[in-house]
Amino acid sequence: MNFTPHRSVQLPLYFQNHNSGLHAGADGSSGKGQYSGGCYEQLFVSPEVFVTLGIVSLLENISVIVAIAKNKNLHSPMYFYICSLAVADLLVSLSNSSETIVIMLVNSTDTNTQRFTVNIDNVIDSVICSSLLASICSLLSIAVDRYFTIFYALQYHNIMTVRRAVMIIACIWAACTVSGILFIIYSDSTAVIICLISTFFTMLVLMTFLYIHMFMMARLHMKRIAVLPGSGTIIRQGANMKAAITLTILLGVFVVCWAPFFLHLIFYVSCPQNPYCMCFMSHFNIYLILIMCNSVIDPLIYALRSQELRKTFLEMICCYNQGGLCNLLGKY
Repeated sequence: MNFTPHRSVQLPLYFQNHNSGLHAGADGSSGKGQYSGGCYEQLFVSPEVFVTLGIVSLLENISVIVAIAKNKNLHSPMYFYICSLAVADLLVSLSNSSETIVIMLVNSTDTNTQRFTVNIDNVIDSVICSSLLASICSLLSIAVDRYFTIFYALQYHNIMTVRRAVMIIACIWAACTVSGILFIIYSDSTAVIICLISTFFTMLVLMTFLYIHMFMMARLHMKRIAVLPGSGTIIRQGANMKAAITLTILLGVFVVCWAPFFLHLIFYVSCPQNPYCMCFMSHFNIYLILIMCNSVIDPLIYALRSQELRKTFLEMICCYNQGGLCNLLGKY
């Protein structure tokens, strides 16, 4: 995604900043200029940073997907939603890295090939938008899944089956793919941008409400379950709360990493010529880095918070379950 007002190839304003930054660095300049308001026109970030983050994210998220596929104990609705989130993270970072390469090609080729390259860039932007929407929907699905495990623990396995989870994920990706394509096709429309912003904040408010209600009522609900025979229910509820906390961390990281991007969109729609808004928007490359960092951080959260997933990672790294290194690391 590229957001700046200066570029030789004409793309929507809010998709052009990244391109300008790379172009600034290509001619040996620092990638910094001055707006009339005194802010830097573009904060240059080396293309190697985008490519490196893309490779790291690719390896991490592929590891998550393979681990979930490999370990049958992880074949549950929650981990399938996490797998969907990992795919979205993978596509976001991979697309940003690919777009960096495309932009470099645009800046180094003649105008006869630029139209073709811009079409490729639009396809990549569609993938990024689709992945963003899929990330939001996957996080919402995880929140709803955790809500059911805590408040409808006894009926959960009837409400949320693996088959139903797979169908939900398929519907999410189908809807998000179509929406992402339409967003790029009609990206010149302010209404489309407002729709994307509204979707983000609506999902965010809904997830926040679910988590607040979850944590406010969880202890009371666990006390009610405590009167039921058997201690296994209490243990399961404790595990469900741990999972809810993990996913709250995921949501927090998502908001921190994506909020500057959406604030950029808000400024583009509401005050594109205001010096302060222009100053904020001039740092769009940093916001892209934050987005890619989200894709890098998420797998680390999975590994740190899920013992079963961490164990599977160690088995994959060590190759043998009985390896000395695995036994040593598995204790932590």
